[in-house]
Amino acid sequence: MTFLLKITCALLLFLPISINCQHSQVVQNYGNSITQEELKELLYVYASDYFEGRDTGTKGQKLAADFLRTFYVHQGIAPAKGTQDYFQPAVMVTRRGDTLVSENVVAIIEGKEFPDEYIVITSHLDHVGFAEDGQIYNGADDDGSGTVATLEIAEAFQNAVKDGYEPRRSIVFLHVTAEERGLLGSKYYTDENPLYPLENTVANLNMDMIGRSDPKRENPDPNYIYLIGSYILSQELHEVSEQVNEEFVGIELDYSFADIDDPNRFYYRSDHYNFAKHNIPVIFYFNGVHEDYHQPTDTADKILYDVLEKRTQLIFHTAWELANRDERIKLNDESK
Repeated sequence: MTFLLKITCALLLFLPISINCQHSQVVQNYGNSITQEELKELLYVYASDYFEGRDTGTKGQKLAADFLRTFYVHQGIAPAKGTQDYFQPAVMVTRRGDTLVSENVVAIIEGKEFPDEYIVITSHLDHVGFAEDGQIYNGADDDGSGTVATLEIAEAFQNAVKDGYEPRRSIVFLHVTAEERGLLGSKYYTDENPLYPLENTVANLNMDMIGRSDPKRENPDPNYIYLIGSYILSQELHEVSEQVNEEFVGIELDYSFADIDDPNRFYYRSDHYNFAKHNIPVIFYFNGVHEDYHQPTDTADKILYDVLEKRTQLIFHTAWELANRDERIKLNDESK
């Protein structure tokens, strides 16, 4: 809680509005349950050699999907409807014409008041497997960082549910496959087999590489995150994001790559795009490219876990606000 909010809560202690201050402290407590220690513990497993680089359709990728399913089972978080015990089987065809057989992993915490409105949180579970010389591409940042952040966010929401704080809207935790093959897992979900209606999908929060820093960034302070897409379809989503960061986290929100016409084209290069093209508001959380991108040297020991903690907390708080506000956020053309 910010210093100003603490003072306000103290002054309004005996007024009816104090319940909002108490609620802010409750939310802060669940955000604080996301810790660098737990993120590190998960990532050292997920980015280990055991998963053999998680290339789509391989044994290593299947083991990674099993790891994710086991996590949700252990947490008591339900499988999404229409899945086979959390797995959404997907047969996909690459641009080269190759057929890939894989699965998305999907879990859900159902909303109490608006169960048919959905906040979808995404990260991709795959990476690129082995190098020609046999080295393993562990993909700790890409996208092990987003994957373990998704798990920690799910755990924080489930802890709240256990304490009686169920979200008003449903939260879908979608680990997509085949991102490295052309965003195919998310495309399969949005274009061919959405488990939940796209028209009832309030927003998509997508994490892809959120555990490192950009060496080319002018400000060397790693206490930032690049945000892409936040205002493209919904200015209200952008404002929610800004307000949540100011109240709960306080990291720099960097919009250097936010323009959809930016020459790097990051808006089109991760799984959020397959939601955005269906007119679903998105935020893409991204730390930028570094020297270990798509290299065997993208390993868990290079992750900035204190920074990953704060970024994950930001995404949790954003999802919490989207899930619990009185009305779903509006598209730009609906706000006129």
